[in-house]
Amino acid sequence: MSFSSSSSSLSSFSLPDSPSGSPLAAHGWDADWESAFAPYGAQGLLPGRVVRVDRGLCDVVTADGVVRADTEFVVPRDPMKVVCTGDWVAVDPEGGDPRYVRTLLPRRSAFVRSTSSKRSEGQVLATNVDHVIICVPLTAELDLGRIERFLALAHASASGAALLHDAGLSPESAAQPLVVLTKADVVPDAVGLSYLVSDVEAAAPGVQVLSVSALDGDGIDVLRAVVAGGTSVLLGQSGAGKSTLTNALIGADVMEVQAVRDMDGKGRHTTTTRNLFVLPGGGVLIDTPGLRGVGLYDAEAGVEQAFSEISELAEQCRFHDCGHAVEPGCAVLAAVDDGSLGQRRLDSYRKLLRENRRLAARTDARLRSEMLKGWKQRGQEGRAAMAAKRGLPM
Repeated sequence: MSFSSSSSSLSSFSLPDSPSGSPLAAHGWDADWESAFAPYGAQGLLPGRVVRVDRGLCDVVTADGVVRADTEFVVPRDPMKVVCTGDWVAVDPEGGDPRYVRTLLPRRSAFVRSTSSKRSEGQVLATNVDHVIICVPLTAELDLGRIERFLALAHASASGAALLHDAGLSPESAAQPLVVLTKADVVPDAVGLSYLVSDVEAAAPGVQVLSVSALDGDGIDVLRAVVAGGTSVLLGQSGAGKSTLTNALIGADVMEVQAVRDMDGKGRHTTTTRNLFVLPGGGVLIDTPGLRGVGLYDAEAGVEQAFSEISELAEQCRFHDCGHAVEPGCAVLAAVDDGSLGQRRLDSYRKLLRENRRLAARTDARLRSEMLKGWKQRGQEGRAAMAAKRGLPM
C-alpha cells in the first residue's frame, strides 16, 4: 500500500534565495569551490552540482536552473571516479544540444562501499557530504553489527585519508556520522526507547544517536538543526524510512513512500536513484535507494575509529602487534574478562577487520603474503599456548 503517490520532478524546483547572493550557495557553493572552478570558468564553462544521475545522463543545478547533461566525456575506467550525486562539475554553457559535463571538481569526501563483484571495486554512493545519516528502523530488531558496519564505512570512506590527501584537505574535513532510529512511534514506552538508544550508543562510541518519528514529528526539529549546515546523505536498508524522513525534513511529499511488507517487515525499493534536495531551513540532503549489501572498501582506518575503545585498549597491550587472541598481556582480552568490553563487540571488530583485509588482499600480493604469514604465526602461537596449558612439550 502506498502512503503517497505524489512525487516531484527535480527539475521543477526553483533555486532558493541565498544570503550570499549566489543561487548555488544554497546547494553548498562557497569560496573554495569557486577557486577550484576558476580555470574552467575561464574556458566559458558553467559550474553546477549533480542532483541526480540516470543512465549516462545527469541533472545538474546551475545558476540558470537545472539542466540535463550528458556524461560521455567523464566516463573513466576507474568506477571510483564516475559522476555521482553530490559532485560539483563544469558543464557546457547554454546553446549546446546535448550539453556535456566536461570535468568533475576534486571531491572533498565520498561515501564508498565495495561492489558485489569479485574485482574488489568500490561504488561511490554520494560525494561532498558533511553528515552521513545512518537510518535504522525500530520496526525490526536492532542489528548492532550492521550499524557498526555502516559506521566503519562512514568513518573510512566519507573521510578516507587518501581521499582527503588527494583533495588537499585535513582530517577536520571529514564527514561526521549520525545514527537516526526511525519510526520511534512504534515504541510507545519512553523507558524502552531509551534502552534502545543506549544500546546503539554503546555500539557507536562518540557518535550522536537520535530517535525520530516522521509520523508524529518527534525528533524532527533536532535532526533538522543538525542537517541545516552542509550536505547530508541518508543511508540504510529498504524500509528504514529514508524517503519519509526526506519528506518530513523538506515539509512536502517530494519522494514516494510505501509501507513495508506485512509478511516479513522488509521494505520495498521505492527510491531507485540518488536525489539531492535543498532543505527549506538550510542545508542539502541526498536521499539514496535502500542498501541490501554493505561491503567494506578500504575501511581499516574506519573500523579502528568505529571501535575506538578497542583501539585505545590495544595501545596498552604488551606487544604492539597484538592480535587480541591468545597473546599474554593483552589489554583487550583483559577488558573482556573483567566485563568492561563486551565479547560481541570484540567479535564484530575482528569480523570487520578480517573482511576488509580479505578484500584488500585480492589486489595486493604482498598483503596476501603477509596475511598468510600472520595466520601461520598465530596458529603456532595458539598451539604453543594450548600445549603449555596442558603441560605438553612442543
